[in-house]
Amino acid sequence: MGDFKPLPSKELHKNFLEKVVELLFNTVVFTTRKDKVLLWRSPEDLLKEFDFELGQNGESQEKLIQVLKNTVKFSVKTGHPYFVNQLFSGLDPYGLAAQWLTDALNASVYTYEVAPVFTLMEQHVINEVCKMVGLEWGDGMFCPGGSFGNGTAINLARFSRFPQVKKSGSKNLPDLVMFTSEECHYSIFKFASFLGLGEEAVIKLKTDEVGKIVPDDLEQNIIKYKDKNVVPLMVVATMGTTVRGAFDPVAEISAICKKHGLWLHVDAAWGGGLLFSQRYRTKLNGIELADSIVINPHKLLAVPQQCSLLLVRDKNLLHSCHSRGAEYLFQRDKYYDSKYDVGDKYLQCGRKCDVFKFWFMWKAKGAAGFASHIDVLMDLAHYFEEQVNCRPEFAPVSQRQYMNVCFWYLPRYLRSRPNVSDFHAELHKVAPQIKMVMANHGSVMLNYQPLKSLPNFFRFVSQNSSLTRNDIDFILDHIAEIGDALFLD
Repeated sequence: MGDFKPLPSKELHKNFLEKVVELLFNTVVFTTRKDKVLLWRSPEDLLKEFDFELGQNGESQEKLIQVLKNTVKFSVKTGHPYFVNQLFSGLDPYGLAAQWLTDALNASVYTYEVAPVFTLMEQHVINEVCKMVGLEWGDGMFCPGGSFGNGTAINLARFSRFPQVKKSGSKNLPDLVMFTSEECHYSIFKFASFLGLGEEAVIKLKTDEVGKIVPDDLEQNIIKYKDKNVVPLMVVATMGTTVRGAFDPVAEISAICKKHGLWLHVDAAWGGGLLFSQRYRTKLNGIELADSIVINPHKLLAVPQQCSLLLVRDKNLLHSCHSRGAEYLFQRDKYYDSKYDVGDKYLQCGRKCDVFKFWFMWKAKGAAGFASHIDVLMDLAHYFEEQVNCRPEFAPVSQRQYMNVCFWYLPRYLRSRPNVSDFHAELHKVAPQIKMVMANHGSVMLNYQPLKSLPNFFRFVSQNSSLTRNDIDFILDHIAEIGDALFLD
């Protein structure tokens, strides 16, 4: 095949690319409520139905267009209003345009010479968000997801306490432990293992009836491990837990950390976007007391995947911990001021321009636009919770703290029971069966999970501010209709 060069040609590719754009417009970008969220196929059936084979010779453009059509056909439409399955949703037109531009430029953000606009833009955005946290905040970096940001924060905490670890490793370090909520994100355990601390070094703290860390349990555990000659390294607090959307009492936790000399990291991947909201910013009170923070604009603010920020108080920390000074990238005799080469403070080398989606949406909407988006979402969550509380076929799991509304669908025989969670075995089977029917219909994607001793329950979250109260009524009516048909007794 002669068409192997990585260079677009108007003669060879213009018509092909126009067809691709038309396909995306018709089948992805302008999704409506009449479309399915997904066309469900089991893994076994999809392996038979989709052409995954790769050959010695390339395919024709006509065949490639068909491959694209089938990829869309069997993929989840996360921009659909009824995709309420994860902590991301919607398809922002400005974010999409920005992502198309950066993909076409194919830039990598490590030196000013290869990404002049994006290196300056990145530092400007980091500085702006730092100022929103607090005037003493100094630096940050974009990360390939909040999990990576949390893991980087653990490494920074260890380096800050034991700077020799950068060169000599952990062989001479004392035993370390870190503390976090029993409802924390699972990345804390993964990166504790990855960094050599081990999962057993992550001590889970008790949470209260709505999912917040109990500060007394933290202090008791710190004292307990100090008495064992184990060094307490850090606390990971969460502002917007994944399941219940709880906000840990960071101000109280910070006071305990300062008393005992621990690093405080705040995982605000889900809740951090509230920085833009005048009405709800108070939920983040105390966040400025942390040493590091993770915020994911691709969650609450609906920036296209992926867009995550790790912020640090100490403006020199990232460079001190991560820099290597590779001379083939970060030469000291450049033809411009090398302070604009941001890449050495990152763990990654090649890196996409995640900043541009966020900056362009901010430019288009203004901070006030993000605030309005948040206000609508919070109003919708309030309405959803009201409906759960007033409809006899549903029961709340715990009081809503944020966007997350956690609830059970109740089969008829449980609706008059005073404590439905006592019927653990029966309830545990309900949500998976209803979800299976919704997936087969392609109508709604709504997540469920157990938590601690609680049986499976549904969790409603949405970052799509185009959702309406009518949509919420439809989702709840649809769940009730399916449940009433499945559970007749």
